[in-house]
Amino acid sequence: MTLLRQLAAGLLGATVQFAPAQPARADEAIPLALIEGLSGSFANAGEAVYRNLLMAVERVNRRGGVRLPGGPRRLELQRYDSKGGAEEAQAMLRAALDRQVAFVLQGNSSAVAAALIDALNKHNQREPQRRAIFLNYSAVDPVLTNQKCSFWHFRFDAHADMRLAALVDVLAEDAAVRKLYLIGQDYSFGQHVVKAARSRVAARRPDIEIVGEELHPVGRVKDFLPYALKIKASGAQAVLTGNWGNDLTLLVKAAREAGVEARFYTFYGNALGAPAAIGEAGVGKVLAVAEWHPNVGTDASERFYTAFRERFPRPEDDYVHARMQVLVEMLVAAIERAGSTDAQAVGRALEGMEFDGQALGGLHQGTMRAADHQFIQPLVVSVMDKAGTPGVRHDNEGSGYGFRTVRRLDAAQTEQPHQCTMERP
Repeated sequence: MTLLRQLAAGLLGATVQFAPAQPARADEAIPLALIEGLSGSFANAGEAVYRNLLMAVERVNRRGGVRLPGGPRRLELQRYDSKGGAEEAQAMLRAALDRQVAFVLQGNSSAVAAALIDALNKHNQREPQRRAIFLNYSAVDPVLTNQKCSFWHFRFDAHADMRLAALVDVLAEDAAVRKLYLIGQDYSFGQHVVKAARSRVAARRPDIEIVGEELHPVGRVKDFLPYALKIKASGAQAVLTGNWGNDLTLLVKAAREAGVEARFYTFYGNALGAPAAIGEAGVGKVLAVAEWHPNVGTDASERFYTAFRERFPRPEDDYVHARMQVLVEMLVAAIERAGSTDAQAVGRALEGMEFDGQALGGLHQGTMRAADHQFIQPLVVSVMDKAGTPGVRHDNEGSGYGFRTVRRLDAAQTEQPHQCTMERP
């Protein structure tokens, strides 16, 4: 039966658009549509997200589901494979909306997120009886909660400028860095990180020379050795990149093979194969920024991480983020506050909502800023080190290497101004 469910989930995106819409029953599950690349170059990233969200959904259902006036209702996580493309993602959105799904989840690609926001804006205006909201866990292009902000979109990850500010704060204090190499994926997010990094570094450390600025195709480069050799030849003491998924893993692996000595300041260097790919060469040299990591050292963190590893014990499944758990818990709280699954009512309940962490045993806190729907939360910059050294109780993906905290910024320190002028229904 488990295999049959998996096969059904994999076929869902191709079949759901033909399923007739039916009114919800009091005991019917509340569907959440995960629209993500579950095949192709970034399938590992999509599956990793699915595991995080599945754990959150299972936790809610174990405690009785979502409390509504008509009785409790469980959550159901549905899989829609976008194959990582914007056009396919929009097709999957139509399929989900045809099934009366009111809550759409996506994050692995800001370009895809932008397309979904635009499509959902048009759909909600055209068909108000079938409106939905978009919950974003990873698409971090700042424009999504600035110029392209929408009432129907809520971002639970810190956007790129927030992450970048934390990284550059640490970079600026490294007196050994005189030359910096910038490299990123050639789409909206990667382009923004390279441009913003140049500007922010110039403001903080005008003595640092940018000795390389590179954009490469997304998900299509199989051999990063030519890029690594350019980094080595540049003499850079540091590399800053927003790369994620296999584009990061292959980059750091190539850097190791080329003998690159530079420190890597990354957005996502603590997961999806990167620690194992770079190995010993990354100790003290690979930094990452996130809202949480397994070695933050609190009791709540230990309990949460232990529960995740018990649910997903394979080393290769060791990819866990607090923000995805927060997303599901805040959605549940908003539905219960609204007393309804109506997208507009739930959206209004989410605006300004404070998350105190109690639903996660005190793990994380933050506030969904009403003005632009950007979640304001702490960030942690960490550096790679051997498991078992002080501050590194847990390794990543069984690699023998984990991350220890270098700096923690509270929510007030990460908050940035916005340029959102939101039209509310």
